[in-house]
Amino acid sequence: MPPDQLSPALARRVALAAQGLGSGSTAPAGTRRLNATIDRLGLLQIDSVNVFERSHYLPLFARLGAYDRANLDRLTLDGPGRYVEYWAHEAALVPVATWPLFRWRMADYRRRWLADDDSWLSANPRLARWLLDLVREGGPVPASLVEHESNVRTGPWWGWGSVKQGLESLFRVGELVSAGRRRFERVYALPEQVIPQELLDTDISRHEAHRRLLAHAASAQGVGTTADLADYFRLKTADVVPALRELHDEGVLSAVEVPGWGRPAWLHRDARLPRRLEADALLSPFDPVVWTRPRAERVFGFHYRIEIYTPLEKRVHGYYVLPVLQDDRLVARVDLKSDRQAGVLRVQAAWRERDLDVDCDRLASLLRRAAHWQGLESVEVMPRGDLAAELDRRFG
Repeated sequence: MPPDQLSPALARRVALAAQGLGSGSTAPAGTRRLNATIDRLGLLQIDSVNVFERSHYLPLFARLGAYDRANLDRLTLDGPGRYVEYWAHEAALVPVATWPLFRWRMADYRRRWLADDDSWLSANPRLARWLLDLVREGGPVPASLVEHESNVRTGPWWGWGSVKQGLESLFRVGELVSAGRRRFERVYALPEQVIPQELLDTDISRHEAHRRLLAHAASAQGVGTTADLADYFRLKTADVVPALRELHDEGVLSAVEVPGWGRPAWLHRDARLPRRLEADALLSPFDPVVWTRPRAERVFGFHYRIEIYTPLEKRVHGYYVLPVLQDDRLVARVDLKSDRQAGVLRVQAAWRERDLDVDCDRLASLLRRAAHWQGLESVEVMPRGDLAAELDRRFG
């Protein structure tokens, strides 16, 4: 096979290996491996839905197996440290060293909102000053405490909606940052209360920031189209194209063709090209493997839409449906719910994917491991989906 062409099967394996799936390592997932995996991915997308488990915990379980979630909380949510939140793909935890690479995005938000008289930032300068002074005087605070303070100090006329919108606006433009979470509620701080001074003093141009973000996206995806690489950190084509050209000229990326993709692709110079890949994983709806739905369909033939916001009677596969990875294929999808009161992992529905083979013994073993990781005692399969009956026999 010529070096500028990858078969679709090899492209799948390259993409999964770059994401740290199928590594085969059985080493305990302590702090070092958690940090290394987050660094490889570059971010953990946050979502509040907790019917099975909150999304940011799941990519690490998919890649490392069972680990101590309290350990991840200490690293990411307990206060200033190695990670902060920002709008990277969507709302996400990112290494604090990455924060300066998004200053151009903060500047874009500020410029757009100050040019719009109806934006919160333009319409509420007094409240913005009050919020910043509150955090400056009292230190990092959650939004609920700010709401309380706004009523105690100023009366209720600002209202919760305006306070919350203000905190989020100031967060997006970089005047506030995250200082962890309390009961999953974001804590807001001034940058100098959280970000190391050397990072605050770091000046990175818009173009250089895009080069670095694209290089990381390419490393984390292994192989991808221009649109794939851009979407990893939600970058715009006008900024992406010149940065990609430079990365290609420098040998960081090479142009490749993947039959069936219908568009040119880029291969990172450090990408592994595994001849085979062994993996068993449940993927979050917000896992980088599947969060760009057109990429999931192109690479895996997997048409995926999250149905949380779809009315019950219109759902096809279920409420919180996780793709099932076996080796280099997405072979099934399961709708999971952690019934913590009963101590049961409920498989609300189980569906096979097209005509692909599903190893139900492996899937059952994976579900048992997931239940154990969640502190649940058993797994129960509900009679919904064309894989449910066969899977249920493994738990009889």
